[in-house]
Amino acid sequence: MEHFGEYWQSEVEVAFSRQPVACWLAQRGNDILGFACYESTARNFFGPTGTLESERGKGIGRLLLIKSLESMREMGYAYAIIGGVGPAEFYQKTVNAKIIEESEISIYENLIRKS
Repeated sequence: MEHFGEYWQSEVEVAFSRQPVACWLAQRGNDILGFACYESTARNFFGPTGTLESERGKGIGRLLLIKSLESMREMGYAYAIIGGVGPAEFYQKTVNAKIIEESEISIYENLIRKS
């Protein structure tokens, strides 16, 4: 909540309510440096994910992405959808992700949000 906001907090809570938990964490001691969830908003969707600003550029996001995609593969998926992509170049470079043309309508568009 403190670093990534209320909406990501709610999605992370969904990922942690699953059995097994659908979220990978990067930690140093008791400090959480980053997280990557999957199947929290919709089936076969990766995200949300985040790395503390002070820890970016150290490979944490890459590792969390790969671990999440491996978990999704173990669930039987041949590919994953990365919804609401921020840095598309990161995903293209890291896992050869492709942009789905004409996919601008977000899965989040019609969700009920509290005011």
